Amino acid sequence: MSRVSSFCDYFVVSSGTSLRQVNAIAQAITEDLEKDRIKSLSKVSPNDESGWVALDFLSVIAHVFYKPMREFYSLERLWRDAKKVSIPRSLKR
Repeated sequence: MSRVSSFCDYFVVSSGTSLRQVNAIAQAITEDLEKDRIKSLSKVSPNDESGWVALDFLSVIAHVFYKPMREFYSLERLWRDAKKVSIPRSLKR
C-alpha cells in the first residue's frame, strides 16, 4: 500500500460467511495482537452488524468482511495498483 497510499503500509483483507464469524475473526485478530502488545486504534463491537470491520494498527489496516460485502466494496479492485503480498502457508493459522 505504501506505493499508492500515505496512511498505511499494508491492508489485510479477509472475509467470513456470517456476521457472527466476521466479528469473531476481528476479535481474534485483536486479542492475538494484544498478546504482543499491539493495540488497534479501533474497537471491535461484538454485535457489529455492518458486515465490515476495519482494525487500524497504524501501518497495517485489517479489513474483515461479510463475504457479500467484500464482493460489493471490492477493495482489491479499488486498490489494484498496490502490490499484492501472499502469506506463506506456514504462517497461516
